[in-house]
Amino acid sequence: MSKQAHITPPSYWPIIGSFGLFFLAFGIINVLHQSEWGSYSLALGLVILLLMLFGWFKEVIAENRAGLGKEPEVEGAFKWGMIWFIFSEVMFFATVFAALFYIRIFIIPWLSGAYAGQEITHYVLWPHFQMQWPLFNTPDPSIFLGPIKTIPTWEVPALNTLILLTSGLTITVAHWGIIRQDRKMALTGQGLTIMLGIIFLFLQAHEYIEAYHELDLKLNSGVYGNTFFMLTGLHGFHVALGTVMLICIWWRIYFNHFSAQYHFAFEAVAWYWHFVDVVWLILFVFVYWI
Repeated sequence: MSKQAHITPPSYWPIIGSFGLFFLAFGIINVLHQSEWGSYSLALGLVILLLMLFGWFKEVIAENRAGLGKEPEVEGAFKWGMIWFIFSEVMFFATVFAALFYIRIFIIPWLSGAYAGQEITHYVLWPHFQMQWPLFNTPDPSIFLGPIKTIPTWEVPALNTLILLTSGLTITVAHWGIIRQDRKMALTGQGLTIMLGIIFLFLQAHEYIEAYHELDLKLNSGVYGNTFFMLTGLHGFHVALGTVMLICIWWRIYFNHFSAQYHFAFEAVAWYWHFVDVVWLILFVFVYWI
């Protein structure tokens, strides 16, 4: 066999996905600046991304069904590609958590005059500002009002933590089903994982509605509101994307696309889902609890 036989043809889907991400980011920026074009750009970006996901998944599945991707070179490339993708996601969330820790460990004590030599700065700029987290009283309430209350840790957040931890178990059950070639077991485990992901998203949407209308916790509620919605919103987006992936894999299990030896598509999505679980645990501890 030729050394180039395992190389699949070039794909234009990454370029389409790049356009989708551009319009998505452009839309988010304009929505934050209350521009009338923001929502249209945001919707266009989401449509392009969904089109890209549907088309690219369909193309890769067709290649796999044609026998491509089972060569050791391709399977190894897929695995390393997914590993580096998850690593990039780790670094992405690391920067967001770093911003949270920087605010809590350095900025708030500095503004409150807790550090030696900063007492004058505190007295001149915001003499009434107190060091606390969550930040209910912002340095300048005339510009940014803090929330009335925060989301209770041991209600919806704790329930969502249990849901995601349980989903990690159900997706493992689905994996066992594929390895044992037990189609019913695999479909049940995968279906339960999808259901738990949807329930998680529903509860998070309920949490956001409560935060906006009852707790006055909004994106512009000072730095606490910024970090809260940035971290939970980004994670929620990843859960939504992971749920779409899980649904695609459920259909592939239904149509017997996987064998005990060749099922990396399932493994890749499972890796991603476990990554989302771990991020939520860190988020639960440092955003909702501590």
